[in-house]
Amino acid sequence: MEQYAGLDVSLEQTSVCVVDGAGRILREAKVTSEPEALMAWFAEHGVSMTRIGLEAGPLSQWLFAAMEKAGLPVSLLETRHVRSAFKAMTVKTDRKDALGIAHLMRMGWFRPVHCKSLAAQEVRALLTARKLLLSKRLDIESSLRGVLRGFGLKVGSTTPKTFAGRVRELTKGQATLEAIAEAMLKARDALIKECKGLESRLLKQSRRDERVRLLMTTPGVGALTALTFAAAIDDAGRFSSSRMVGAHFGLTPRKYQSGETDVTGRISKVGDHGVRVALHEAANVILTRPVKGSTLKSWAQGVAKRAGMKKAKVALARKLAVVMHQLLKSGKAFSLNGLPQAAAA
Repeated sequence: MEQYAGLDVSLEQTSVCVVDGAGRILREAKVTSEPEALMAWFAEHGVSMTRIGLEAGPLSQWLFAAMEKAGLPVSLLETRHVRSAFKAMTVKTDRKDALGIAHLMRMGWFRPVHCKSLAAQEVRALLTARKLLLSKRLDIESSLRGVLRGFGLKVGSTTPKTFAGRVRELTKGQATLEAIAEAMLKARDALIKECKGLESRLLKQSRRDERVRLLMTTPGVGALTALTFAAAIDDAGRFSSSRMVGAHFGLTPRKYQSGETDVTGRISKVGDHGVRVALHEAANVILTRPVKGSTLKSWAQGVAKRAGMKKAKVALARKLAVVMHQLLKSGKAFSLNGLPQAAAA
């Protein structure tokens, strides 16, 4: 008899539900959210599962990797798909979520998510930490500008290097404001130092990574953009077509068709936001800075003439995603004249 299991993972405990091929509940339990505890529970159950499903989340990749390594038929489910399937539920509990996931596994109506390798997860964690430190630095600068503005002191236009000097110049001779400014500037300096440390680590890693060096042969693509893209793709072979990559990162238009209604909307913006931003920045560099002999720029300029610069940047970002994926699959560097080029060259 075929049996299917659904796991609703939370920080401390995981709700487990097992159903048969007809959808009847066979067993339910609360298990500690640890790989060993879950594997022991399924071993005690005594019946091999046809499929085990868990929704993608903070702990899911860790649990999935351990359970897959142990030989369990586990699948990661896309969060948006699961959420859409559960919209009809009037009462939401962990128990019902586990039951719903088990039914999705039984019917086969689910979209599996790629579980990234440990190396890719580490790079993404570094990029996330860098982005957080950078955003906190900007928050401190904005807050400091706001505090001084309340006293009629306008910082004005500055660069990261001249910001601290300008603030000290404005607060000189005002003890309270000097104390506030020094405390916040010290915090800002610490954030800058740690952010530079992470950037240095990322740049060293990019020099060691052959895939990143390959992606950097593309115009407008620097080390951080290449690292972001390579970590998000992880395994280039999981996409059967490079055209799927643009849609995966939310760079293709939404589509709604019903009867006589046929609407093409803005880009979907699903998938990895960080990759989408990095690709858009690379597209902006290509379109706004000198890039010699690149067919990508001439193509995007043609789109800009027809549809405007904003749409051209998005279209170029989508094209970059396709091109960069092809580079990863082929192992060949980008060529300005469109001819294949060996990566070593």
